[in-house]
Amino acid sequence: MQEDQRCCGSGTCIINEEGVCWCGQRWDGEKMCFDPPAPASDEPDAQ
Repeated sequence: MQEDQRCCGSGTCIINEEGVCWCGQRWDGEKMCFDPPAPASDEPDAQ
């Protein structure tokens, strides 16, 4: 089996066709990184 060059170095990366690893990191074209946090919503929680 050939090692995926997108692996973050842990040796346990499983990367799907979209470039997303099971650990939550995403291939940005150069390296694996976590997506930036989503902006906070100004809307109150719907209950």
